[in-house]
Amino acid sequence: MELSIIIVSWNVRDYLARCLDSIAESLRTAPVATEIIVVDSASSDGTVALLREAYPHVRTLPQAENVGFTRGNNIGLMAAQGEFLFLLNPDTEVRGAALAEMVSYMRDHPQVGILGAHTLNTDGTHQSSRRRFPTLLTAFFESTWLQPYAPKGLLERFYARDIADTDIAAVDWVQGSALMLRRAVYEQIGGLDEGYVMFSEEVDFCKRAKLAGWEVVYHGGAYVVHHGGKSTEQVSAVKHIHFQRSKVRYFRKFHGLGAATALRMFLIASYAHQMLLESLKSALGSKRALRRERVRTYRQVIRALFDKV
Repeated sequence: MELSIIIVSWNVRDYLARCLDSIAESLRTAPVATEIIVVDSASSDGTVALLREAYPHVRTLPQAENVGFTRGNNIGLMAAQGEFLFLLNPDTEVRGAALAEMVSYMRDHPQVGILGAHTLNTDGTHQSSRRRFPTLLTAFFESTWLQPYAPKGLLERFYARDIADTDIAAVDWVQGSALMLRRAVYEQIGGLDEGYVMFSEEVDFCKRAKLAGWEVVYHGGAYVVHHGGKSTEQVSAVKHIHFQRSKVRYFRKFHGLGAATALRMFLIASYAHQMLLESLKSALGSKRALRRERVRTYRQVIRALFDKV
């Protein structure tokens, strides 16, 4: 078995079907000996029935509960038999011969342990999926209300904007929505850290791989469309909580307690500031239902950030 494709799915049946159809088309274009494993996190939309009826070639691993992205991928990794392992989101579609191209590149470059695809948005525009490792300064600005005020060049370096979208280039980490790894990497460093329920798990994984001596590469010629966040958008507050807690966990793990504490306090202050603004806008009569929902979300995030990560 050359390639194992691992997909963790939760209530995205129609997107998953499109994903599986795109894989079949890609393999018809350029065959690769492939197994497909779908780990279903207790979906209630008929996903498992669809897989058994319409995709009997897919190995379906139904779970009794929502196991989350990280644990779900680890379940798939433990079951996989391939020389190369491809973590693929269910809301993606493989384009052309991307699977064969990525396997071929890995074979030709044995020092490369992780390979990321060129990811496109639904409308065909480029989706940034390559990064350099974040510094603490980056963490204060990236994906916070301070982002528009970031020092010139700080986020450009983090987003690796000096690399063209169609380049093949070494990077620090690649997005986990379409990430191929060598079995040898998995056997050496283990699976994803389940302390991250979702978000930052691929940063952590790539960091561990690089510390173990492997290269991480972005492949600008292998295309995958990512419709983006179709599972996580179903639970907005949970998304915020996991995103920020995962960021703190990463810094605690690789930069120490001091950096993690500073980041945690900043995030708590940031969400408190936003909560106050939304409360004031609600009191003034501006979109009260929306403002109240945001206040509830921010309050949940603040509580979660006080918990140990």
